[in-house]
Amino acid sequence: MNRAAGQLKILVDAMGGDKAPEEIVKGAIKASNDLDVEIILIGDENKIKPYLQAANSSLEVINAEEVITYDEQPVAAIRKKKKSSIVKGLKLLKEGKVQAMVSAGSTGALMAGGLFILGRLEGIDRPAIATLFPTTKEPVLLLDIGANSEVKPKNLVQFAIMGSIYSNEIMNIKTPSIGLMNIGIEAEKGNSTIKTAYSDLKQIKDINFVGNVEARNIFNGNVNVVVCDGFTGNIFLKTVEGFGMYIFSRIKQEIKSNIKYSIGAMMIKPAINKVRASMDYSEYGGAMFLGIDGVLIKCHGSSDRKAIANGIKAACRFVRANISEKLKQNLKMISEKEK
Repeated sequence: MNRAAGQLKILVDAMGGDKAPEEIVKGAIKASNDLDVEIILIGDENKIKPYLQAANSSLEVINAEEVITYDEQPVAAIRKKKKSSIVKGLKLLKEGKVQAMVSAGSTGALMAGGLFILGRLEGIDRPAIATLFPTTKEPVLLLDIGANSEVKPKNLVQFAIMGSIYSNEIMNIKTPSIGLMNIGIEAEKGNSTIKTAYSDLKQIKDINFVGNVEARNIFNGNVNVVVCDGFTGNIFLKTVEGFGMYIFSRIKQEIKSNIKYSIGAMMIKPAINKVRASMDYSEYGGAMFLGIDGVLIKCHGSSDRKAIANGIKAACRFVRANISEKLKQNLKMISEKEK
């Protein structure tokens, strides 16, 4: 496909994820067929090109000799492996040679590299990873889901502000409601960090903070944004994924155990498939690092071609919505009001 001048360029880390490079490359090829954007792969060209040749694809490949693995210490790996797909990719993003980067690689390395190479937005101490969850109403934005295992109250406040801006600018929610994940809805519940964050959030006039929210009530859809530390958020994310797989596995077992159930299942199969799709992480694509100065998308470590393709589509939406610049502008306005 011929690419027009000025077209969006999305960089994909072909070496990141459990199924790299095969599924990453195939996901990039799928996205290139669906989207009018230029997709560039970065990684070991000797491992990438056979998959491109097999698919008769002409996607550009930027060679990166090194790979940062999940078991490496993130900061040390970023400093040591200058020729890795993550470091070289982030430098291309910093230089403006691509408009977004998508990776299913090490979260820690992407976080460290994002901070060292791209830098953080003014007014943000710790970036957060934000993702959408299905609810009985509209999807809810949850952050952080893994970038910061430990946080200070001011970090949770900053997450809330970024989440509010994201919901307003990307999801077109005029006054997004913000909830703080806690073990109870009462103001006095939680540890000292949560209680201080609760008090601080109540003082900010530019966001619609509605109080604490329990994890079990998130799926009611009564709040638009839920804020928590990355340790809690990641456990919540993986618990939901695991429980969803368990539920559908049990339903399948029961259906197979009785012919009457099998007949009934045929009638409700479309509804079951719709619910399954709403809980499938691959449908949502990737999660954005909010607070990093650039569009950096983190895909699930187990991402297949479908998840990667949707991650690339998400990157395109964020670039076209100019989310980084809107975050900068809104954060600046809020900061000036507080002075």
